Amino acid sequence: MAALQAIDPGWCPLEWTVAWQRYFTLARIHVQAGGALPEAAGELVVQGEDPGAWTAAQRRGWDKLSLTQQWLLDSTLGLEPAGPAARPGKRTAGDKWALNLRATRQQFHDREGHLCPGRKHIERVDVDGEAVDKLGTFLDNTRRRADKLTPERRDALDQLGMRW
Repeated sequence: MAALQAIDPGWCPLEWTVAWQRYFTLARIHVQAGGALPEAAGELVVQGEDPGAWTAAQRRGWDKLSLTQQWLLDSTLGLEPAGPAARPGKRTAGDKWALNLRATRQQFHDREGHLCPGRKHIERVDVDGEAVDKLGTFLDNTRRRADKLTPERRDALDQLGMRW
């Protein structure tokens, strides 16, 4: 084992999970066959696996990978770490409010013409690279806490015809 490790540290690394090795192999075979490496979940399914979700996870968790894993991903797949802009930090309550309001305005209200989805309504919205998907919950919670809203926030929703 020591001799093989000295020749190639990536020959059969004990610290890598079998799942990691499987996804890497599926991605490598796909790329070597001329396919493009998927960037996001759901873009490609190979043997019942989603290499896009794995690829995105590798980019986000780049710093947690061993140097050998990083080298393999870079040299074999052309994969690089996610840039600082792609790593969302902790958002403030104000940031979350602004994101939900933009999502509400830009997709749901523009399409439906109202702000009355059910509480369990899921709306997949991509706003400036950020994902918002529980607009029903956001709007329902906002209605329940209407007395605690600032006049500016209440005004913004009133302009969209919010039913209180």
